[in-house]
Amino acid sequence: MMASGDMREAGAISVLGPPLFMATLLFYLITLTPFIDLSAANAGDPAADKSSTINQIVFLGLTASLWLTALSSPARHLVVRPRGLLIVTVLWFALVSAISMHPDIALKRVVLASLTIVNAGIFLLLPRSERQFAGMLAMCCLGTLALAYLGVALWPQLAIHQASEIREPMNAGLWRGHFAHKNVAAAAMVLISFAGLYLYGTGRRIVGGAITLLAVVFLAHTGGKSSTAALPGILVIAWIFERWRAIRIPMVFLGIAAFNVVTIGCSVSPTMRELVASLGIDPTFTNRIDIWRVGAAAVADRPFTGYGFQLFWQTDEMVYKAGGGASWAVAAFNAHNAYLDAAITTGIPGLILTLVLLVWLPLRDVSRAETRGNDPALTRLFTRIWLYGVFSACVESLYFQSGSLVWFMLIVSIFGLRLQASAHEIRDGEAVMPVGETAHA
Repeated sequence: MMASGDMREAGAISVLGPPLFMATLLFYLITLTPFIDLSAANAGDPAADKSSTINQIVFLGLTASLWLTALSSPARHLVVRPRGLLIVTVLWFALVSAISMHPDIALKRVVLASLTIVNAGIFLLLPRSERQFAGMLAMCCLGTLALAYLGVALWPQLAIHQASEIREPMNAGLWRGHFAHKNVAAAAMVLISFAGLYLYGTGRRIVGGAITLLAVVFLAHTGGKSSTAALPGILVIAWIFERWRAIRIPMVFLGIAAFNVVTIGCSVSPTMRELVASLGIDPTFTNRIDIWRVGAAAVADRPFTGYGFQLFWQTDEMVYKAGGGASWAVAAFNAHNAYLDAAITTGIPGLILTLVLLVWLPLRDVSRAETRGNDPALTRLFTRIWLYGVFSACVESLYFQSGSLVWFMLIVSIFGLRLQASAHEIRDGEAVMPVGETAHA
């Protein structure tokens, strides 16, 4: 049995855990700056710096609360596992950043990314049971959907893209709700759809069905082509993944490899572009090939150490590499490919560490989770989110992006699969488990 001190700690977690869980999830789902005005009249608003400062203060406050809660929890030994690989990965990122052209910027980003990863590792330890986890997940998703739809109905000038916007007036008429961009809204709706399907599959039919339907309808109005195609695509892949274990490893690794060979191949090979075009697919992938061409050349120049964690783009080195001729590439914030960005910024060793951490270990944990007595529906939820993240990373640079909802939920799902594989899941009514078998939601 647990000692009296452990019982007091568990009691504190049961009180502080739920509000902290919801605050953390809503921090990513709603953010502190909903309904940003993207019109020309407010471009360059000096309030943006103030908002960024407030965002950093709140993030650090949540981080401190999460860490203090975890340290007082009897489940603290389950936080952030496997620690060895994570430590090696962070140390490599710090090393290549320290020898980069902008070490101060890169090292600050390494620290921020590390804090986010640890926060995600604590997140699933906050609910005291599966029932509480599901209830809080439902409330957060319903609140997010309600805010998004209210924005469209009551403040369309802020919740629907307008022709007056500076950067992308061609998005006029597409829904974004309280999110900063239609693509961000679309990705959020995919994740909310997965949550709705999880709730539906665990017997919460009304709330789960409503969440899924509302998310899918909103997704259709965002015009986010990648996310709209990804939702049914990932559900099919996850269905195959769950039923045919023998093809899991080749399906994931060969799928990621094939996607990258085709997309990045189009940036360097006219033959590949012709082949892709013959299939009725845009061989430029919305002009991304200009970016990938610059990125591929950057990897060839610094294959071992890269340019420093989350550096290169929008730096003098990138402009020089682009030759000033590829205007879209010069203006790019990232490579629009998380695997290419990992190689550019942390070198081939950094890419390998990223693949092991984010692809190989979750693959192993899924198989181990299926041999335990934990809820398969929860494993299915984490698997869907994980598959969506690793395949979306072929066209978006979402890895280690600290403010990204998709990145946070991806790393949460990876830690969730590890917990499903190695810890006991508590159901309501169960006695508190010994410390060696501490539960998670």
